[in-house]
Amino acid sequence: MELKQISITAVAQALELADHYRLLNEPEQAESICKDVLTIDPNNQLAARLLLLAISDQFGRRQSANVQHAQEVAALLTDEYERYYYTGVMMERWARAKLQENQDVRLVREWIERAMAAFEVSEEMRPPGNDASVLRWNTCARLLDRLPRPIEVGHHSDFGD
Repeated sequence: MELKQISITAVAQALELADHYRLLNEPEQAESICKDVLTIDPNNQLAARLLLLAISDQFGRRQSANVQHAQEVAALLTDEYERYYYTGVMMERWARAKLQENQDVRLVREWIERAMAAFEVSEEMRPPGNDASVLRWNTCARLLDRLPRPIEVGHHSDFGD
């Protein structure tokens, strides 16, 4: 089925709707709207950010929402700070989804550490007065502290074995 195109004059209202649907916990609606906007305005950075967030809102809820798709969308962000910051957000959300799915704690830790690395890069280039990357990094650090430590293979106990 061929999709209908929105008009370029409707972009601002469409993006407001996308944000509204995210707030209503309807990320699939938001994702669809952002794709419609990007079809007629491929360089729209707000649409790319909202699309990335809408996709990551669906991690753990929908099989088709995957980290590769989110990474492709993150690459559309032209501002370096935003690309690293939102990549970190996406990785943190992926880790949390894997945690909810009871995936191996090593996998969860790896994704959290990758998110933290992205937040560190974004911190270096953040705009003055913007500590969002610091706040996200701290949240990830606290999550890592709460996670159980993985049992290392080949580790011997103190009981003589």
